[in-house]
Amino acid sequence: MRYSQLLLPTTKETPSEAEVVSHQLLVRGGFIRKLTSGMYTYLPLGFLALQKVVGIVREEMNRAGAQEILMPMVQPGDLWQESGRWKKYGPELLRFRDRHDRDYCLGPTHEEVVTDIARRELQSYRQLPINLYQIQTKFRDEIRPRFGLMRGREFVMKDAYSFDVDDAGAGRSYEIMRQAYTRIFERCGLEFRAVEADSGAIGGSFSHEFMVLAETGEDTLVICEACPYAANVEKAAIAPSTETVAEGARAAVCKVATPGLKQVDKVAEFLKVDPDKVIKTMIYLADGQPVAALVRGDREVQSVKLKNLLGANEVESLNEEQVWQQTRLPVGYMGPLGLEIKVVADQEVMHMVDAVTGANEKGFHCTGVNPGRDFEPDVVGDLRQIAVDDRCPVCGGSLRLKEGIEVGHIFKLGTNYSEAMEATFQDSDGQEKPFIMGCYGIGVSRVVAAAIEQNHDAKGIIFPVPLAPFQVIVLNLGPKDETFCLAAETLYNGLKARGVDVLYDDRDERPGSKFNDADLLGIPYRLTVGKTYEKEGKVELRARRTGATELLAPEQAVDHIAGLVRQALV
Repeated sequence: MRYSQLLLPTTKETPSEAEVVSHQLLVRGGFIRKLTSGMYTYLPLGFLALQKVVGIVREEMNRAGAQEILMPMVQPGDLWQESGRWKKYGPELLRFRDRHDRDYCLGPTHEEVVTDIARRELQSYRQLPINLYQIQTKFRDEIRPRFGLMRGREFVMKDAYSFDVDDAGAGRSYEIMRQAYTRIFERCGLEFRAVEADSGAIGGSFSHEFMVLAETGEDTLVICEACPYAANVEKAAIAPSTETVAEGARAAVCKVATPGLKQVDKVAEFLKVDPDKVIKTMIYLADGQPVAALVRGDREVQSVKLKNLLGANEVESLNEEQVWQQTRLPVGYMGPLGLEIKVVADQEVMHMVDAVTGANEKGFHCTGVNPGRDFEPDVVGDLRQIAVDDRCPVCGGSLRLKEGIEVGHIFKLGTNYSEAMEATFQDSDGQEKPFIMGCYGIGVSRVVAAAIEQNHDAKGIIFPVPLAPFQVIVLNLGPKDETFCLAAETLYNGLKARGVDVLYDDRDERPGSKFNDADLLGIPYRLTVGKTYEKEGKVELRARRTGATELLAPEQAVDHIAGLVRQALV
């Protein structure tokens, strides 16, 4: 492609609404333009980058034996009502009615539609296993879309669905997809980890997220330094304590005046105890009902763990005014003694002795509180967020926390959808059985953004070669000089003939502008026909990632660059 003929509106100005690097650079580089909140048009370079991801995903899915289909983005509401997700999914599901007053939605995912296909078209175990996938536009009505392609309302996704006759077969399908995803992200040239994750609104018993490691990641990952264990903090397990509660005399509960002291550290300092001797009480709404969550004073409640522990569909944290409306209790002075709402305690709380809690009265706390004697929680379990000083739940090794961006998620769904929607097949004994399902998603457009978050510098994007819209840019610094033009054209045509994706900057612009645009666009290799060609008959090859340069005779340059690109695509 010739730059002079390409719609590529680069800009020096950073858009005011762009909060993260990928959003800033995608707009500045002319890859995308905002249509409305959370919805973007892909301009030519953005679409080319997107198609690079699509190509890798499609090749690896086909290689893994999956079959590509295309399902409608608009889905009938009755399928979602069958599965039970019509109300459960929440406001992110954009619902509407057609002219016949029938319910529809814009699909954020396609479990219902593909299960309907399976129950209509797959009757026998002889047709299984099967994996169906699509690459398609999705819509999720995010309450606060932000970060450009990282959290939009409309996005491009690859979603696949496997159908098996039994759990063993479903496990094999899951492993095939796990390996395929590993190959996909390795081929994309990204640093990533597969981590244990919560299944969320999709449901199912087991899942892994594929996370691109980046400082600007939205998720925090827990990674063991001694074994392969890795998990999202929402899922990271904390092993039950093996300590036994010390025997002996217990202090009596005593109410103590603590005027104006709401924070754990202030209360602990006033009472001359450590924060880990305080029981912190937090109020949440679980499916609309208030519940008290108890953790040690130096810990934090993990809301996803709370939701799973309660078996709730939705858990919502409350502000001070909302807590008062729900409980008539003062924030900062709440405790489990005499609470008339459900109480959920972290397992660690049950090992505390002579603890400090709120007295459920403004300006007062209680000392000498002992779980099991003075209060009995309704539910006890792993409730708190894991911390870096915890130990690996698998091997006991040291942990480190890393930020990550979710780009893929694989789920073991079991029979969640097939049973709800009566999707069955006939097994080898002639019995009707529900399909054992799996679900496997990749945020294709999100991969582009995540790649930039992981690969950039002060000058712009640094695309991995496999994802770059163009692998080489040829700069002609003498567009009015026939000798320069002939050399640049020869290089451009030679690279195209060898299958290299090349952009020819034939514009009549200052060299500085051309260099700056090449850096901004993140094209891996820059081949310049400039002063060195005029003086020595050589062109300059510069690697965007390292900045390393070398001078080459034009007749050598094409083969050399083609070899570099071919090596990077292996």
